Amino acid sequence: MTPERESGARERTPTGATATTRPRTLRLDQPRPPRRRILPEWDPEAFARLSERIARFLGTGRFIVWMTVVIIVWVLWNIFAPQDLRFDHYPFIFLTLMLSLQASYAAPLILLAQNRQDDRDRVNLEQDRKQNERSIADTEYLTREIAALRIGLGEVATRDWIRSELQDMVKEVEARRDGHHQHSAFHAVPAEPPRGRDADDR
Repeated sequence: MTPERESGARERTPTGATATTRPRTLRLDQPRPPRRRILPEWDPEAFARLSERIARFLGTGRFIVWMTVVIIVWVLWNIFAPQDLRFDHYPFIFLTLMLSLQASYAAPLILLAQNRQDDRDRVNLEQDRKQNERSIADTEYLTREIAALRIGLGEVATRDWIRSELQDMVKEVEARRDGHHQHSAFHAVPAEPPRGRDADDR
């Protein structure tokens, strides 16, 4: 095909055909369409909270009392009730099946509750470790500040030091004053005449 025919074929081809035949690519500015899932979805956190509540109830005396009451009523009903109303004859196979089903569900629920408690303990330990690190850092900071204050106070004039210096200055001033008085008194006394012969004796 010549270039002229190719250009004519391009001109006769509609623009919509090229848009439809262009491969579709994922656009980053648009969210992906939700995928269809066969399995049902659930909230793991909500399920974990429910399992923890059930496990806590299974570990209480109330559950043991209620389970004992149900088993006693079950056995008595299937023994003394009319034959047509009995739904679990001796040896109570259906009761055994129900208790086994309860145990098979209780064990995973207890494990889920323990895992949740382990996660909570791990988070608490991590928070305690960080809190201890912050406390140690604060203690070291306060220790350094107290040491700096002690060093600074060693170079600052305290009240006792000023008092002792003033007392020394007062003592020095008093000593100088006493020495000045003694020196002035020594110069004020008149000189005694010589003890030799008088002028009249000449």
